[in-house]
This record gives sequence, structure tokens and C-alpha cells, in this order.
Amino acid sequence: MSGLNRNKTVVCLRFVILIFILETSWGYAQSSTSIRLNQVGFYPHAPKVAVVVNPTGTEFVVKDARTKKVALKGELGKELENQFSGKKSRVADFSGLKKQGEFYIEIVGGAKSANFKINKRVHQEVAAAALKGFYYQRASTALPEQYAGKWARQAGHPDDRVAIHASAISSSRPEGSVMSAPQGWYDAGDYNKYIVNSGITMGTLLSLYEDYPEFCKGLDTNIPESANAVPDILDEILWNLRWMLQMQDPADGGVYHKLTNANFDGTIMPEAATKPRYVVEKSTAAALNFAAVTAQSYRVYSKFEKDFPGLADSCLAASKKAWKWAERNPDLFYVQEEMNKKFDPDVTTGAYGDGHVEDEWSWAATELYVSTGEDGFLKRANYADELRLPSWNQVSALSNYALLKSTSRHKSEAGKAIIQFADKLLKDVDRQPFQTVMGKSVWDFSWGSNSVAANQGIALLQAYKLTDDIKYAQAALGNLDYLLGRNATNYCFLTGFGTNPVMHPHHRPSAADGVVEPVPGLLSGGPNPGKQDKCTTYTSNSPDESFTDDYCSYASNEIAINWNAPMVYLVAALEAIFGK
Repeated sequence: MSGLNRNKTVVCLRFVILIFILETSWGYAQSSTSIRLNQVGFYPHAPKVAVVVNPTGTEFVVKDARTKKVALKGELGKELENQFSGKKSRVADFSGLKKQGEFYIEIVGGAKSANFKINKRVHQEVAAAALKGFYYQRASTALPEQYAGKWARQAGHPDDRVAIHASAISSSRPEGSVMSAPQGWYDAGDYNKYIVNSGITMGTLLSLYEDYPEFCKGLDTNIPESANAVPDILDEILWNLRWMLQMQDPADGGVYHKLTNANFDGTIMPEAATKPRYVVEKSTAAALNFAAVTAQSYRVYSKFEKDFPGLADSCLAASKKAWKWAERNPDLFYVQEEMNKKFDPDVTTGAYGDGHVEDEWSWAATELYVSTGEDGFLKRANYADELRLPSWNQVSALSNYALLKSTSRHKSEAGKAIIQFADKLLKDVDRQPFQTVMGKSVWDFSWGSNSVAANQGIALLQAYKLTDDIKYAQAALGNLDYLLGRNATNYCFLTGFGTNPVMHPHHRPSAADGVVEPVPGLLSGGPNPGKQDKCTTYTSNSPDESFTDDYCSYASNEIAINWNAPMVYLVAALEAIFGK
């Protein structure tokens, strides 16, 4: 073949390839911009809903992905208007399709979705991955390829010689002292460890085990401890629990607020982050979070005395000691700016300051009461008569959840508050463009809005446990659908999953490891109209679309352990309910 003809052939081939890529991309863009659905899949005998944004037709079909045969026909629902963006949408309800397999949706005369699955344990891998997300956050250890795959890394932050910050010195640990506090989880996209944020994280994961122990026993995550006789979730929790126990000053029972660098690290791997580490001053909030977690840990790990001799008793003793310290120091609040005025070096990492700790008092007292039965704790174990969604600085709902495990006279009142809250969530959900309780209010779209969706799901599941009314579990499943793709952004917010997954979370290892895919199983923060990061790649000001898949966006695309924990609870509980 002549050089000229060969060149023509190459040009033609490239042109054909280009056209194929463009057509493929165009087809994918149609599905990514118009049909919103859970990108992982659905249970055979549970609701199945897709939302078509700016629909061009009124009918849809569901086709078998292998045979292309029509499995179900339907009409789109009435037109709905998004209260934030003004966009129009219609619902494609294909709940009648109970056949297992792989399918896709076509709007007659319009768009086509990506493939999705219908099977009994459709979210089992999601549950395992979200839990294993904590393994990837482990400090003070290497992650070998056997367990971490392509995200294997060297050990970082041994934390065996941590300096006592000038704000934290005491007679037993004077200036210049060092202490050892290894293990624990990196809190978020950074490399620091915070007691307060560990509080709600640990409480949520421990509650998952207490509420669904049989499911948790079968949840395998392939971590170094998987071969033992202990459920993986408890092995993983223990990695952080052992760190928390070391953050208590044995001399007085107080708990250091955090273990941290003075300043955040750059975008580097853990082993390259070698700045000096400090524990900073003790706080009432830290002591009470610690007391709650260790009291709950006593209940859970007392069932594994042979595997962890003495651990449960040590947890209860540490809990009571932290409680007594808090009684002696009821208003020692962590105010980072004030601390920096008095002591060097300045600390500029996450503050997690909380000056209102009545909710922490109630949660710690409740956990101690449930674990010990001592009426003295019941006096402060107040339930919330008007439930507020849990967050790191508002944990009153955790008191209600814990009281459900007790024989307290307050148990029924605590349950009533949960049901009232759940009913408020359910009100008018059918009028919402994405048919989810998430997004009914603009206030849902706060920093870490995806944890709002997950925690709403937990509240609904608590109502389901109380009433056995499936409507609550189905609404919780709707919020999982939201997190996995049925939302205004069309992103699947859990890394490693979906046809349009988050690829660039604000997470230092994911950005610095040289691997194209981010560490899997991490829940992105989600839409946040505050846009505090000033990242320039946001494409919308609508609250439910204020998200950008960009490393620069720590306001919408960071990960955090207190966001992953309710995700783990939500998906694991739904698997236990619907995946039978």
C-alpha cells in the first residue's frame, strides 16, 4: 500500500473512531443529564423509581440489557417543578418489575439510561465498600496490596511520640513531655484525628452492630483481621477505639480534644507527612463524647471477652472516669482562636469547637445508664421530645436511639419523638421532584449534605423498627437511591460505584497516590450552596446542584468519617431488611 493511501486509511480510521466516541459520549450524556436513578440497582420486591428531568416524552419502557426485550411498559407521572432550580421532571415508577437481571430504561422517543441491576443483595458490595472505607483511613499502619489492592500505601503517622501542646500540659505531663497515641482513623481528607468527630462516628457504627448484629456478622471487608472470629465491623471500630482510649489522661480522666499537626498538610501521601504532632487541651465535649462511646463499647465488646480480654471492663472504667472529669469541668470549651492567643504553636486544623454540650451530657448519661443500669445516670439521660437530626455538634437524637435499647420509663416517649420526626420527613414527599425526603428543605443542603440524607435514613429506619411499618424503610431506601444517583447532580456520591461516579474527592491519598480511581467506599460531602472553598468549577447556584467533582472543592467534595458512618448504617440496614 502506498504511503498516501496508508495515510488516507489511517485518517479514515481515526475519523470513524472519533465519530464512535462522540456518539457514545452523546448517548451517555443523554442518560447522565436526563434520567436519574440509583446507578447500582434495585431490590426485586421494593420500590423502583427513576426521575426524568426535562422529559421529551410521556411513556417509558424497561428493557432487558442482554436481549433488548421489553420487560415493562409505563407512563411517566405528572410533571413536577424543582423548587430550587425550576427544572421540570416526571417520575418513571417501575416497581412492578420484580424479575432479577440487568436492565435499562428508555423514554419513548427520548433518552436511555445506563444499565442497572435488580437482585436480592444488590447493595451488599456497597455496604462492604463503605465500611472498608474506614480501613483506607487507618493511621499508623501500612496498607498492603493483599487488602488495599491498587490503593496500597506505606505507613504514616506512627504517633508514638506526640508532643503535649502547651495548652495541654499538666503536673503529670509537663512542658516538653511526649505521649503515645497510635492507630485511629484519619478524620477526613486531612491527616488529623479528632475526638469529637470520632464520637458520632463510633456511636453510629456501634449502633449498627447493636441493631443488626446478624447482618454485620456476615459483612466481610477483607481486612487483616478478617480471619478471626470477630465481625469485621468490630475489628474496624477497634482500630479507632484503641486510639481514643490513649487520648485519655490516666492521671485525671480528662480527654485531649484532638491529635493534630499545627497546620494542615499539603497534597501528599501519609508517609511523606512528617510534621510534628500534638495533643491539645482537654475539653468537656471531648470527655463526654469519649464517655458515650466507651460506655457503648462496653456493651458491644463484653460479648467478645475471649477475643479481647479485659477490653470491655477497661472501656467502662474509662467512661466513668471521663464522666467524673466532665462533672468537675462542665464548661471547658475548646475555642481554638483563644487557645492560639495564649499558647504556641498556633493550631489551625479543624476545631470541632462546641460550646453547647447539653446534648453530649444527655448522650453520655444515656449510654452509661443503658450499660450499667445505674439510676444516677438516668437523671441526665434526657430524651429529645423534638428530635433534631444528628451531627457532630448535635447528638441529642443519639440519646433517643440509645433509650430504645433500655427498660427506662422514658423509652416510649423517646420512641414517640422518633416517629413524629419520621412522619414530618414523610409529609408531601410525593410532591418532591426526586421523590425523596432529602431535599424538601434548603437547609438539607449544608456542609456534608450527603450525611443529612444518610442520617435522615437512619431516623426513618428507627421508626421502622418501632412500628414495623414498611413505609419508613421504603423512604430510607429512597434516600439511598438519592446518594447513589437519583439526585439533581446525577452523581453517584460513593466512590467506586455507579455509571457517573465521583472521581476527584478532596482526599489527600486519592489525589497523591498516582492511581486514576479514588480510594473506593468514601462518601463525598455533597451539594453545599455555601461554596466556602471558593472553587471555580461549580456550574450551578441551585442548592441541590451546588456540587463539583473537583479536588479543590472541600466544601462539596471532601470525605469525612462522620459522613461515611451513617452511609454504612443506612445501606447495611437496608440490605438486612430488603436483601433477604
